[in-house]
Amino acid sequence: MPAPRLKRVYEAPAAADGMRVLVDRLWPRGLSKDKAAVDLWLKDVAPSDALRREFHAHPERFDAFRKAYVAELHGNEALAELRALARKRKVTLLFAAKDDAHNNAVVLRDLL
Repeated sequence: MPAPRLKRVYEAPAAADGMRVLVDRLWPRGLSKDKAAVDLWLKDVAPSDALRREFHAHPERFDAFRKAYVAELHGNEALAELRALARKRKVTLLFAAKDDAHNNAVVLRDLL
């Protein structure tokens, strides 16, 4: 199973994306649903509001965020759904964060 691709949701969709899965809890600001071309929005696989706020306030603590987020994902049904999808087809994880290297989609990709 190839690792899912990562892409900012604001980037134009491409045929190579496969199934486009938004993995943020909040809908991206200023983006219409048509332009986003999201096939599936898995809000429940996103970090909790408290963890998201903490990481937003302290982005330099990515390692601590990663550990806390992985702990939150333990037993998460949405993560199991995402794993099943990724086994069957090409998946691109969509995120809104400006930092391509430090966000929840990176953690999810690494888990998958």
